[in-house]
Amino acid sequence: MRIATLFREHNRALVAFLQCRLHSLSDAQEVAQEAYMRLVALERPEQVDSLRAYLYRVASNLAVDRLRMRKVRDDNPIRPPDEDLHLAPIPERHAAATGQLHALQSALRELPAKTGRAFVMHVIDGCEIGVIARAMKISERMVRYHVANALAHCRARVDEPETP
Repeated sequence: MRIATLFREHNRALVAFLQCRLHSLSDAQEVAQEAYMRLVALERPEQVDSLRAYLYRVASNLAVDRLRMRKVRDDNPIRPPDEDLHLAPIPERHAAATGQLHALQSALRELPAKTGRAFVMHVIDGCEIGVIARAMKISERMVRYHVANALAHCRARVDEPETP
């Protein structure tokens, strides 16, 4: 409840603050969203004296991280290789990708329910391990175990040669 109020009362100011630092509205909105997500993920928000100050501190730190990433990207641009890469024509690449997708879907159906759920939440939905652990009511170690097993199983199924 406190976080919803904080959002209503301070989101515009937070985004403006971040936009001044990042010189990008979209980056400012993304960083603000990530800061709110970190606030929501707090285990004991009642122990934070000022959620507003904490929110701004987290947002400021995330903005610094974003600026550092930008600098690294700007200093080290991706250069295309000098030689021409031989790429298969589009229909062949599409067919190969479709085959891999079907193999992956089949592999996911073969997994135990908990393993498949943990894998989908982490890899597909992008949830953090701690969030998955709380949602599934298991330890973070077990979430990592399920995700690793699912990944190994899916990789083996997608990479195995087709049988005629």
